[in-house]
Amino acid sequence: MNEESKTLNKYICFNLGVEKYAIPLLTVKEVIRVPEITAVPQTAPYFLGIMNLRGQVISIMDLRKKLNLKESNSVETTVMILNFGKNQLGVMVDCVNYVVSLSDNDISEKPVVSSAHNTDYISGVYRKDNELILILDIVKALSVEELQQLGMAA
Repeated sequence: MNEESKTLNKYICFNLGVEKYAIPLLTVKEVIRVPEITAVPQTAPYFLGIMNLRGQVISIMDLRKKLNLKESNSVETTVMILNFGKNQLGVMVDCVNYVVSLSDNDISEKPVVSSAHNTDYISGVYRKDNELILILDIVKALSVEELQQLGMAA
């Protein structure tokens, strides 16, 4: 076994609709219940608005709408606060499931998808029992323009 396959990375797994996704745990600062959100006029449909988190204003987006997935009215809907350097972004998901440790060997290459839409935000697939979990590159899921609008461009 080579050194690369021994390295374990932690991922947080969550649902968007009926699909399961995961992102690196180190990206997530915290998981909170859905806060009071102040709408911002003339923004993208998936941009829900802003919230106050202990004195810090944080933008909130609905990851389901951003990825063109059906919304579910889950009682477990929650917001993950993500770190992007000095900036933070809240993303609404249907529910957070668990944290899993994966090596590079546990993650399969992303499937080749014939689609008119960009799927570069999927970096791989993890198979757990009989379910598939898509590994999401959250930075690629957001376009450069969106990151700039959120003040998060590098």
